[in-house]
Amino acid sequence: MTAEKRAIVIGIDSLQGLQAARILHGHGIEITAIAKDPGHPYCRTRVPANILYTDTGSDELVSTLSAIDTGGDDPPVLVPCQDQSVAVVSRRRDDLADRFRFNLPPADVVDQLMAKPSFIRHAQQIGLTLPPSLLVADNQDLKRAAKEIEPPYVFKPAVRTARWDAKTRRKVYIVDRPDQLRALYATHREDAESFVVQSLIPGDDSTLHSFNGYFDRSGTPLATFTARKLRQWPPGAGSSSSGEEVDDEELRTMALKLFSSVPYRGLAYLETKRDPRTGTHYAIEANVARPTGRSAIAEAGGVELLLTMFNDIVGAPLPAARIQTFTGAKWIDLRHDLQSALVLLRRRETTAREVITSYRGPKAFAIASARDPLPFLADMASVIIDPRRQRKGRTGG
Repeated sequence: MTAEKRAIVIGIDSLQGLQAARILHGHGIEITAIAKDPGHPYCRTRVPANILYTDTGSDELVSTLSAIDTGGDDPPVLVPCQDQSVAVVSRRRDDLADRFRFNLPPADVVDQLMAKPSFIRHAQQIGLTLPPSLLVADNQDLKRAAKEIEPPYVFKPAVRTARWDAKTRRKVYIVDRPDQLRALYATHREDAESFVVQSLIPGDDSTLHSFNGYFDRSGTPLATFTARKLRQWPPGAGSSSSGEEVDDEELRTMALKLFSSVPYRGLAYLETKRDPRTGTHYAIEANVARPTGRSAIAEAGGVELLLTMFNDIVGAPLPAARIQTFTGAKWIDLRHDLQSALVLLRRRETTAREVITSYRGPKAFAIASARDPLPFLADMASVIIDPRRQRKGRTGG
């Protein structure tokens, strides 16, 4: 296999990392993977030629990368798959550029869009609609947020840290009362430098819409894809467990406005929530320069998002399949989606018919795979051994 057909997937012990490795491998690209957790079920995959273990969120990652024999004049492509590894590669890009290929926005843009406070400020400056939000860095900020933000409150770290992930698998919390907000802050105040408190926009999980895209070095979007969640785990405040593609020109326009307002390049993601009362899209968060949990739905819908990224980076011809044709593609994280569906059925917030219908049509499974079954089987086995994992969700997003 030629050197130009190699990729190093950083963070295969995450849902998006496993998916990215499988997708690229399916296009004949040789995969070396890097993970932090040797015991993670996703590390049971047979896709990578080799898995290296290191702290993917620190400069130890750079030391591990530096020890890899890149062999020849065609360096492998780096695919960081989690925010912390994107931050490391971005910060140390000058040390890595001679031996690896990657396409990241400028470092200040990575920092600006990855940190929620600066993302919120920038989105407001360019005229995007956002939920009412306040940054909380101390108890005085918390008192102000409890007073000025209308409940229910959404509470999340301004920058998701390793300390946060070590304590909880939740991306956000949703609470109704100021005392609950104070309790959350007391629990997590050491887990991030600051937090964001937002007012919850009404609507169930299906009102959460997403844009995935890839931009070349000139900032031109080479592939875009719009979708929405169907269910989350945990319901209401977790990560997507199933989704479907949608034709959402308002979201696409909103995302292109955001990513064209800065010198952007690489993979891009914007999540919004569509207010069912007004139809207004509220910008929630951006993911920068990495695959997301729902990147794989693009491939199921006929858009070769990750192959577009890889071929653009190495200078190969772009795939023809880069235009969304709206075939009704679905994306399913089977274990978590069945858990979510059972909870919603108990609450009478869905029906068995709606769940069955949501699985029809072309689809991509997040973890379950007949060709690579061990990650799913190991994940199921780990839940049986430790049932507490059912309540913790998963790594990544």
